[in-house]
Amino acid sequence: MSPYPADVERQSRPERGAEPPADFQAALDSLATVRARPEVVLEDIPAPQRLAPWSHAIGARVAEPGVLPDEDEVEIASGRFIVLFDPAGHEAWDGTTRCVGYVSAVTDESMVDDQMFSEVAWSWLTEALVDHDAGHHAVGGTVTRTASTRFGDIAGPEHSVDVEIRASWTASDTDLDRHLQAWLEVLGNAAGLPPPGVHLLGSAGNGRASGGGGS
Repeated sequence: MSPYPADVERQSRPERGAEPPADFQAALDSLATVRARPEVVLEDIPAPQRLAPWSHAIGARVAEPGVLPDEDEVEIASGRFIVLFDPAGHEAWDGTTRCVGYVSAVTDESMVDDQMFSEVAWSWLTEALVDHDAGHHAVGGTVTRTASTRFGDIAGPEHSVDVEIRASWTASDTDLDRHLQAWLEVLGNAAGLPPPGVHLLGSAGNGRASGGGGS
């Protein structure tokens, strides 16, 4: 399965060292103001090439301490938030700025049999975008649930259920901090984090999204 929705097509890139468009730089500056909740670690990651003339990507992960003191942290959720920008506009996006989000998380085993789970998980995104006043349109994506059973010497729990949320939408302006905050809320819900302000024991350190160059 492609990591990006079908409406994201390969495009040519500007020359190396080219000055980023003002709107794209404003979007990056907005992203740089976001601070994640303490359980979430953010980092800049390589942006996908040739999906848009300009792009920027942020990775996120949520981990919990191991059961024993000497055990490593266990990652329970991860995600990517990608900004694609085409100053000429894109017909399929109906705009110039496309946000692409991906979340993968280990969830409760009972959820795989809940027929409403996919609808609930999708509502995490649509409601978060509204709650954070993130102007958007042309939203689409998928929610996938996968149940796994391990046999033999493969490490990990015998039974596990993973959820993947893939989505993309067009931002109406350059205030992408609101869009990233909405996506982080989706990540927190998928990871089963408590409401903000209720801290988990052994939570990960705080993270931030920096506003590096996009080409």
